[in-house]
Amino acid sequence: MTAVTSSPGLRPQSIGNYSSVVEEIEGLIKVHKDGHVERPQIVPCVTAAFGPELNVTSRDMVIDKFTNTCWARFYVPNFHEKQLPLLVYFDGGGFCVGSAAWSCYQEFLAKLSAKVGCLIMSVNYRLAPENPLPAAYEDGLKALMWVKEQVLHQCEASEWWARKCNFSSVFLAGDSAGANIAFWVATRLAAFEAAPLKPLNLKGMILIQPFFGGEARTVSEKCMAQSPHSALNLAASDTYWRLALPSGADRDHPWCNPFAKGSVELQRLKLFPALVCISELDVLLWREVVKRSNRWCSKG
Repeated sequence: MTAVTSSPGLRPQSIGNYSSVVEEIEGLIKVHKDGHVERPQIVPCVTAAFGPELNVTSRDMVIDKFTNTCWARFYVPNFHEKQLPLLVYFDGGGFCVGSAAWSCYQEFLAKLSAKVGCLIMSVNYRLAPENPLPAAYEDGLKALMWVKEQVLHQCEASEWWARKCNFSSVFLAGDSAGANIAFWVATRLAAFEAAPLKPLNLKGMILIQPFFGGEARTVSEKCMAQSPHSALNLAASDTYWRLALPSGADRDHPWCNPFAKGSVELQRLKLFPALVCISELDVLLWREVVKRSNRWCSKG
């Protein structure tokens, strides 16, 4: 989840010529001049297997068999007889860190699946800076198209979860950068009125502390006191965007700032209903409040 903290101060470092490191968020990521990227394992990665106490089955499945770069972890409640809605989830991490195998997501999504009574597909997407945007968006779309193929061709390898799934009730969700991915995947589908997804039926989005930005600072970015141990202070946010956006782009690129000049005219799209969850201590609070008050996710 986005609330990951560590004892080192998560402050991007200004590195001189004496060092090979050109970008760093301490404790999370180092990018070297030659392109080499270090990601300390701040959160342990775990296998899909876990104890029987939740009565949920979890397995990993490869989505892109040609490159093996995109895969998903499924969570399926064992105690429901009826077909259940599908929640397609994208983890956070500024597009640069994070994994569907992180222990915090394993625990959170397994409990969510059992509590709510839904199937969850947690998508592991390519990370920046090795794979800058739109790679994560492309992997999100690829994951949905893969689900569509499982439905159309009734793939035996997917029967263990597909036979329990109500494909007419699909939701996109994510936290932080994962919420940004869910939003832009849904926006691309809305441009085609979700026709490429049929027979899947996308019902809406759940966006948890969505990660957006802009060159101009908001009230919360300028005035809110920031914890030195936060995984997303303002300086770290800026660094993530420098690493994630295409070369030469600034924070008014549409993927970062949907309201910047030249962005998609969201009002013209029939966007999906959205539940937006925000935190009063999030440095991006004011961006999230403004977007919600402008009904940036739904027309009603």
